[in-house]
Amino acid sequence: MSDLSHIDAEGRARMVDVGAKAETARIARAEGCISMSIEALAAIEHNALSKGDAISTARIAGVMAAKRASDLIPLCHPVALTDAGVDIEIDRSLPGVRVGGWASTRGRTGVEMEALTAVSVALLTIYDMAKALDRGMEISDVRLTEKRGGKSGDWKRD
Repeated sequence: MSDLSHIDAEGRARMVDVGAKAETARIARAEGCISMSIEALAAIEHNALSKGDAISTARIAGVMAAKRASDLIPLCHPVALTDAGVDIEIDRSLPGVRVGGWASTRGRTGVEMEALTAVSVALLTIYDMAKALDRGMEISDVRLTEKRGGKSGDWKRD
């Protein structure tokens, strides 16, 4: 267990000390989707939900979530983000909504968790706003798609 970076010699969880790591530009991108009934999708698309504009609200919620990832995830370092954002698009083939998110910083640790948190919370916000029309919505395929920077270098999903 001592080979795991978040485990100390006694097997206890710990935050990794990143103080000696070099500061580099770092960016991460993530994606996910939510499938739903055609009725719920139409209401989102035409801004006809009783709770308001789900797409704009989810976009803001995702950015806010990226900024708070370390408050939600144990042992996640607080990161001073230089940018974070969420793109949301209607996908009738699901039917549903696809969400992409990103986060960037110049620092000693990556921003994968911030990008994943942005996408997850944006999707949860869409669910919350449309649940009156469809409680059977399904959030799926939340995943990292790209990360750049740091000692481990760049990675991109095929």
